[in-house]
Amino acid sequence: MSDAQLFEDTFTITSINAQKYDRVARISCTSTDNQTTFTLDVNTELYPCTVGESVSLALASTLSLDGKEEDSSGAGRGGWRDVGAGEQTLADDYDYVCHGKVYRFEEGSTSGNMSVFVSFGGLLLYMDGPYSKLVPLKIDHVYLLLKK
Repeated sequence: MSDAQLFEDTFTITSINAQKYDRVARISCTSTDNQTTFTLDVNTELYPCTVGESVSLALASTLSLDGKEEDSSGAGRGGWRDVGAGEQTLADDYDYVCHGKVYRFEEGSTSGNMSVFVSFGGLLLYMDGPYSKLVPLKIDHVYLLLKK
């Protein structure tokens, strides 16, 4: 993992619930080591999913390959929309990218675990896993990156 990446793991999709909205499904996934789980609302028009499929999930503080934080003051580069022509970013390696706000932490489902809640403009992520793996997510904003 580079400095910009806060979390990265491979998961298997265990269930998909697409009953509530037309183009959004809530996918539930378990990591290959069975220590971490997540539930994520996904735009299925942009990123179709099936049960049993393997996905790689990464959470990063920036899309910059050199790990430099984006300037939130408005001066200079303001994020992924200001990427210059031909400039490479972390997003180039993934199929589905969102930017969101970490809004809550809780004690996890078992001892030594923690839960993290992130909102990507109303599409929600809930992660539960070992404290040591999820503690880097104690920041305000993150990028979610998914690939199959």
